[in-house]
Amino acid sequence: MNEQELIHRAQRGDTDAFADLLALHERFVYNLALRTVGNPTEAEDVAQEAFVRAWQALPNFRGGSALRTWLYRIVVNLCINRFPRLRRELSELSESDIDSLPEATRLDHDPALRIELRERRAWLHREIERLPEAQRLLLTLRYQDEFSYDEIASLVGLPLGTVKTGLFRAKERLRQALSIFQEEPA
Repeated sequence: MNEQELIHRAQRGDTDAFADLLALHERFVYNLALRTVGNPTEAEDVAQEAFVRAWQALPNFRGGSALRTWLYRIVVNLCINRFPRLRRELSELSESDIDSLPEATRLDHDPALRIELRERRAWLHREIERLPEAQRLLLTLRYQDEFSYDEIASLVGLPLGTVKTGLFRAKERLRQALSIFQEEPA
């Protein structure tokens, strides 16, 4: 059964169909919440509340957007309402001109380089967790969940330029941290 059929059945009160929808999206909803709030217990609470709200609001879902986008909007709203600091951080983002920076170079498949890459990734994940919640949220939506800039702007309720600025600043912070990591003696 495809997602549209599950949605229609769930809208008519079929709890099994809703359970199937939940199974399709629970990992994404939880990961978004975790990246946003940075705490597994809080993320579980946000994800659970998001699905309760989705069940309650599902009869009103008209399909103007993908169900995943609709669910993510619920999660983002819950996070913003639950964590006033996130709302402040999002409102402090401002528009600016963004210059593209060159892409990272490719790594060879040398075993030493693979080990270095693994260490760098682990370190990068720790640095991402240290970013302000708003920047973590934007990075998650863009690079983990692969939303377009326009979709992100719609999800978080910010102008497109503000989303681009927030992503640019997050990536710049990570670039600066990475340059320090690369300069540290092994």
